[in-house]
Amino acid sequence: MILYNVTINIHESVHDKWMNWMQTKHINDVLATGKFSSARMVKVLIEEEMGGTTYAIQYTTDSMETLQRYYDEDAPRLRDEGARLFGDKMLAFRTELEMISEFFQTN
Repeated sequence: MILYNVTINIHESVHDKWMNWMQTKHINDVLATGKFSSARMVKVLIEEEMGGTTYAIQYTTDSMETLQRYYDEDAPRLRDEGARLFGDKMLAFRTELEMISEFFQTN
């Protein structure tokens, strides 16, 4: 299993508009590509020197091949929409992670 992690710092001036867009449109658009089985959005609990609020969105996919198809077929269009709407008020970086194992409490 592969986790595609997108970490985004969003400026306060567009935060609420961005949050609404992420939760009602963008994440659903990414999932609608059919290349991810789930997504989770988390807030990074540190105070950034540059200001803004930082979030991580983690999308789960089955393989690096599927993720590469997302990059080739869907990512440019979906990334362009965010850039068009939020410009330099949004700073993003992406990380690819491989799930090695998961553990759960057994009580």
